[in-house]
Amino acid sequence: MVIGAALAFVVVMGATFARALTVSGALTAFVLGTLFFGFGGLPWAALLLTFFVTSSFLSLIFKHRKNQEGVEFEKGSRRDGWQVLANGGIAGWMVMLSMIFPGSILPWMAGAGALAAANADTWATELGILSRSDPVMITTGTQVPRGTSGGVSRAGMLAAFSGSFVIGTVFWVFTPGLFANLGDHTRWWMAGMVILAGVAGSLVDSLLGATVQAIYYCPACQKETEKHPLHHCGTPTRQVRGLKWLNNDWVNFFCTFSGALIALAIGVIL
Repeated sequence: MVIGAALAFVVVMGATFARALTVSGALTAFVLGTLFFGFGGLPWAALLLTFFVTSSFLSLIFKHRKNQEGVEFEKGSRRDGWQVLANGGIAGWMVMLSMIFPGSILPWMAGAGALAAANADTWATELGILSRSDPVMITTGTQVPRGTSGGVSRAGMLAAFSGSFVIGTVFWVFTPGLFANLGDHTRWWMAGMVILAGVAGSLVDSLLGATVQAIYYCPACQKETEKHPLHHCGTPTRQVRGLKWLNNDWVNFFCTFSGALIALAIGVIL
């Protein structure tokens, strides 16, 4: 645990200096990182670091592109405590379950599925804005402005698969160290199921964004936005659809929960 806390501290400090985390985000990431490093060891730490490093890198390098496109995300590129918890909390619970059930591969699959969904969603969000065509609403198929909650595009779906594939690859690489008795064939299909769970989780995110996520309207800019109570122009926003409590952090939580649940269900059935 001491070594885990030290490693988590180094990673969190580096991310804070890179402006990838707020103060609350750094504190939450330190706790989660200590949990992953200390209790989960190298395999779990590799999953978490792969998600955190790749998603944070994409968020930072495409920050200005998002500003140019005028996308209306609720929060910026710096993750706060709630964002860190929404993306990594489910996997953190799976680390604890792996300690309680050390002989079961199900927590390992579910944790990887959760982080695959988080990575898929982040990659789709950050790389989807590079699409040459506007996205379409997942529920209706009608074109919507880039950054609209519930919007999907071919570029975004390819990015989601790529993000999930990266986590699935890490899962495949480190599985033998945890479960040496598994054959290569079993590892391959398990990794494939983690990738599938990640993509499915990102689609759940889009579906929630299109239907029940709280969306607001800025009368000054005449644009729908996730920002509340004030738009970036300083004008108060008013809710136009969705559930008031279901903000982007809750949507991200259900995204990772779905990824974990799908991977777990597949593991139980097969």
